[in-house]
Order: sequence, then structure tokens, then C-alpha cells
Amino acid sequence: MEVQETRVQTDRVLTIPNILSMARLLGVPLFLWLILLPEFGGPKADGWALLVLALSGVSDYLDGKLARRWNQISSLGRILDPAADRLYILSTLVGLTWRGILPLWLTVALLARDLMLLVMVGILRRHGYPPPQVNFLGKAATFNLMYAFPLLLLSDGDGWLASLAEVFGWAFAGWGTTLYWWAGILYVVQVRRLVKADAVAD
Repeated sequence: MEVQETRVQTDRVLTIPNILSMARLLGVPLFLWLILLPEFGGPKADGWALLVLALSGVSDYLDGKLARRWNQISSLGRILDPAADRLYILSTLVGLTWRGILPLWLTVALLARDLMLLVMVGILRRHGYPPPQVNFLGKAATFNLMYAFPLLLLSDGDGWLASLAEVFGWAFAGWGTTLYWWAGILYVVQVRRLVKADAVAD
């Protein structure tokens, strides 16, 4: 029975959780197009963009929940899920920065952190280690940012709702950016320890 569960967790591709993750990935270009539509002379479609983002959040919750409940955790799923999160963050950064809602310095700070992690992954692979799994701190950072961006998008308007969204949006953005870098620094420390241990062993 244990062998069978391991096979399900590592080999299967067409599972419900993976299909949900694939659908979430397909929503990324649609989401970006909806955000940038006003910049190219189209009507403002922020409501539809927020709906796509909300559906993405629901599918993100469901794919992890179903994968664990139905023993359908797969190698592909471990790639698709964080990839979808990163692409949604990247597309939102591009869209909100293009529209002037997000300052360039914040976008650069978040992208610099991701670039740093890519370098760390390359170092790990060179030493024969797989990328570490996402830790709680990294999940908390992503959670904060995924709340911050829709609120900041909603703040691009008039009235009390936009003002309230701006306050809470920047609060989530501040916490999210701080946690994002904190998780990244811990990742670097972990990589450094592994590489140092290899050097001592040699």
C-alpha cells in the first residue's frame, strides 16, 4: 500500500489538482491583459481582473487540499503550484507598475529577491541538491502579497472603498515584502550551510 501511494504521489500527471494548477496558469495572461487593457485604449476591466485573481486563489487552495486528501501529490504539482504563484505575482507587478499604481522601487525589490533565489537554486543544483520546499515564512509572504495586489488595484479609483483598499493594500504590501525578503535570506543561509558542509566533507 505504501509503495502504491508513493507511485501516486510522484508519477501521475492528469490529476484534478494538476488540472486546477494548469487552469490557474492559463489565467495568468488573461489577468495581465485585463489589467493593461486601459493602457491600450480599452475600457477599465479591473473588476474582471479581480475575479480572475479570486478564482486563482480558490483554485490554489483547492489543488493543495485535494492533492493531500486524495493522495495525488505529484512531482508536476510541486512545480506547477509555485510556478503559478510566481507568475501571478510577476504579472501583477508588471501590470500595476505599468499603470503607475505600484512604485518602481518596490517592483525592483521583489524581482531582485526572486533573482537571488534563482542564483541559489543554481548553486544547489551544482552541488547535487534539489530546491528546498517552500517554508511557512515564504507561504506567509506570498499570502500577504496576493492580498496586497488586488487591494492596490481596487484603490485605483474614487470613493471610500478605494481609500480603504489603499490603506489595507499598502499594509499587506509592506508585510509581504518584508517576509518575502526574510524568507529569501533564510533560503540563502540554508544554501550556505549545505555548501559549507559539502566543502568540509571533501
